Amino acid sequence: MTDEARTPAARRPPGVSDETVAALGKLSEAFEVVEQARGMLYGFHRLTGTADLALGEAVEGLRAAGHGALADQIDRTLVGRNVLEGRWTFQIVEEYDAGYYAAFRAADQSAREALADGRRHIFEAEMKEARRTHGEPGHEARP
Repeated sequence: MTDEARTPAARRPPGVSDETVAALGKLSEAFEVVEQARGMLYGFHRLTGTADLALGEAVEGLRAAGHGALADQIDRTLVGRNVLEGRWTFQIVEEYDAGYYAAFRAADQSAREALADGRRHIFEAEMKEARRTHGEPGHEARP
């Protein structure tokens, strides 16, 4: 297999086994799922905040329409309410980032540094080289 498609940062260091590359590839895959989950958590944060602001506008609309008692009840019980005990969504995001996400990111980086000179995407680069059709348009090794 050639190194044509691989940037130096994605080339397999000497002495790194197929098993190690596969395991690091699986670790990278797992971290990518965590990244996707993190994005969804940020989406949850944004959607919940947007809903709370719209709720505030709805309360003001109810008040303006003469439904003060109902507006007061919704305002008191729901506007600005914690989504989890003691937490707004920004606090959930911060806790996730500082805890699970940071630990996972550190484990991924530490494993790559210990086993592959810190190189990323070795598994994917080798897969690309094995799967592409050499000389076919759209299958170039690099831009």
